[in-house]
Amino acid sequence: MNNNENEEEQQITLVDDHGNEELYNVLFTFDSEDYGRSYVLLYPSESAEDEEVDIQAYAFTPDENQDLGEGELIPIESDDEWDMVEEVLNTFLGDQDEDNQ
Repeated sequence: MNNNENEEEQQITLVDDHGNEELYNVLFTFDSEDYGRSYVLLYPSESAEDEEVDIQAYAFTPDENQDLGEGELIPIESDDEWDMVEEVLNTFLGDQDEDNQ
């Protein structure tokens, strides 16, 4: 049984430097008090469930309704910030592995 059946997946379309659009699913979002920012982690929507994927991470500024769809994605440029995001991701993935056992 898939626990995500009742959850509505949020999707975001990213446009690369060449104008190509690719649809991504939101893996999860979180806020960091240390950096005073919100973050979103994305993976390609076309990926198979058991396929290893590249996860994209961005800081974002949600709109006044906290709606990710209208917010602005901001590239993460600080190594310290990347380390923090990676740590949160590893914790999230570790929790997912425990839930699936």
